[in-house]
Amino acid sequence: MTEKPRAADPGDTGSAPGGSASEPATGDAPRVVIRNNRKISQIREPDGTAADAGPDVPAEGLVEEAEVVVDSIEVEASALSDASTEGPPVVDAPAQPVGEPTEPTAGGLGAELEALRAELDERTRDVQRVSAEYANYRKRVERDRGLVTEQATGSVLAALLPILDDLDRAREHGDLVGPFGSVAEQLITALGKFGLTPFGEQGDPFDPTRHEAVAHQTSSDVTEPTCVQVMRRGYQVGERLLRPALVAVADPE
Repeated sequence: MTEKPRAADPGDTGSAPGGSASEPATGDAPRVVIRNNRKISQIREPDGTAADAGPDVPAEGLVEEAEVVVDSIEVEASALSDASTEGPPVVDAPAQPVGEPTEPTAGGLGAELEALRAELDERTRDVQRVSAEYANYRKRVERDRGLVTEQATGSVLAALLPILDDLDRAREHGDLVGPFGSVAEQLITALGKFGLTPFGEQGDPFDPTRHEAVAHQTSSDVTEPTCVQVMRRGYQVGERLLRPALVAVADPE
């Protein structure tokens, strides 16, 4: 008949259902955790304490070790939080002005006023000079524009002077009558609107700047050089001479 093995006596072997009591719950060296700058050493219980506990009760060393680990995690998290928040207090200081003006003295105000007056006088002279230059420029431009216009008009009128000479000769011969005479008068009137003015009549004093003498004689009827015959009338536009008059001059005897 086979004999059943007898259950091991816990008292004889020193073992527990949860494990061997001969091995400590933690390592041989005590674990040290720094908490708030204090050293906490794990207290090792006698080997028989964990073994004597029942299978449903955890060993006291394991519980304390778990608490110490949790405390160390809390301490590390608290240290990180304190390191991020702690620091020198921040105080909003009023903004410092770059340079506060000092109290101006009477002498400083006087010197500054004189400098401003001198600068104002200089700017005034500059404005007056620029205004005078602009006024002279405008007058010069207007004068040049008038001269250009007068020269262009004079060139056109000078080209029509031979036609006017033919009209004068036709008038002397009595041919300037009827419709032809009306057209001639309208042409002379239109040219007069452009400033064309004829000169050179018999009996006018001789003017060498306006008359061109082609014949010379003496006469007791004149007291000064006089145009006694007009061979071709002269013309001018405004003050500009287009053509001198061809005349015969008589001097006093």
